[in-house]
Amino acid sequence: MNYTELKDKVPPNNPEAEQATLGALLLDFNAISNVVSLLDPDKFYSYQNKIIYEAMVSLFRQNIHGDTLALINELTKTGKLEEAGGAAYIASLTDLVPTAANIEYYAKIVLDQSIRRELIRISQELKKCSYDETKASRGIIEEAEKLIFTLSDKNQTTKVYDMKEIMPETINLVEQRYKNKSSFTGIPTGFAKLDTMTSGFQNSELIILGARPSIGKTAMALSMMEHIAVDQKIPCGFFSLEMSAITLGQRLLSQTARVPGQKLKSGMLRIEDFQKLQQAASRCFEAPLYIIDVPNMPLLDLKAMARRMVVNQGVKVIFIDYIGLISTDNPNTQVWEQVSEVSKSLKALARELNIPIIALCQVSRDAEGNEPSLNQLRGSGSIEQDADVVMFLHRDRLKAEDQENPVQDAKLIVAKQRNGATGDVDILFLPSYTKFENKAAEN
Repeated sequence: MNYTELKDKVPPNNPEAEQATLGALLLDFNAISNVVSLLDPDKFYSYQNKIIYEAMVSLFRQNIHGDTLALINELTKTGKLEEAGGAAYIASLTDLVPTAANIEYYAKIVLDQSIRRELIRISQELKKCSYDETKASRGIIEEAEKLIFTLSDKNQTTKVYDMKEIMPETINLVEQRYKNKSSFTGIPTGFAKLDTMTSGFQNSELIILGARPSIGKTAMALSMMEHIAVDQKIPCGFFSLEMSAITLGQRLLSQTARVPGQKLKSGMLRIEDFQKLQQAASRCFEAPLYIIDVPNMPLLDLKAMARRMVVNQGVKVIFIDYIGLISTDNPNTQVWEQVSEVSKSLKALARELNIPIIALCQVSRDAEGNEPSLNQLRGSGSIEQDADVVMFLHRDRLKAEDQENPVQDAKLIVAKQRNGATGDVDILFLPSYTKFENKAAEN
């Protein structure tokens, strides 16, 4: 293709991707928090699409939910509705996409086309300079470097921190801790020795809780959540890929009220049980605990819902039960590759959302009867690599099956902690309530 043909070509653009991005935002306006970090209005090639996106960003800054009606109203107020294609064009945008699940994919196409247009503009400017004999070649090269780096910087979402920024923030954090005199810098779990070892679950960390089946992974997660959400009123999210929300609610009610779960199932309750259940239900009703129960949930959907929980419900910690039931986009790949993708994605999500994520995980069959170790995490060695903290729950299998014993010894083994000590935490299991507690407190 010669220069004349190139000059007559329409600059790179993808109208379908632009419309799909806008349509997806109308379907799920919460996703704009992810899109605004990728796109500003000038990235759109179509003038009317640019105006529509500008109005969406304006609604976002005003904390107004940007549905079709709100968008039309915003454009009417600014006198730009007709320039944006009119109400009919805006209403048609949602017809182009069945779901908002791929919105980041569409937005990245729009971004890519914008970068290509900018590269063409830069190359044309450099070509013009190259024909100018009054300009030194070294100066043209420097100008080229400057333009390319400016383009790269404009589209760079990663921030580089220098010590002038880091040190003041670090000192400020230390001073805050000194004033508060709190021994926990993270979210306390309610298990005293564990909290002392970890200083609570820390933001941006991926925490793995592993155990053999039926040892009590879900019960441990619920015991921690009771302390976090019910007692401390800290917003907490729970992705249950194995149990229904009603089943989890029943178990949480049983352990909070200290009424045996079997009684709740059979209905064989006494008057005093109802009184306990009423009080516990009132506490649970007020708890900022949000549950999603979708079996084999796709990884992309989980990440999207986690982001929404943080934005909409202000969630500060997320539990996932369990990592092996998360499906990926590549179901035909080896299991270890799928688990590796999930593990890396959860760690990246914890950093992106700046909250702790606790993912439950099975351990291999050869750990049966013995204390689990890091090499027995089921699925992939990358779980051990990606996790900041790895804990194992261990109980004697014979005692675990003895539901008549009101109190059973158990152990939390902190096998890995990237920023702290490792060791064992002795705890107790109360089978009647499927609840774990501090050993010292129970004694």
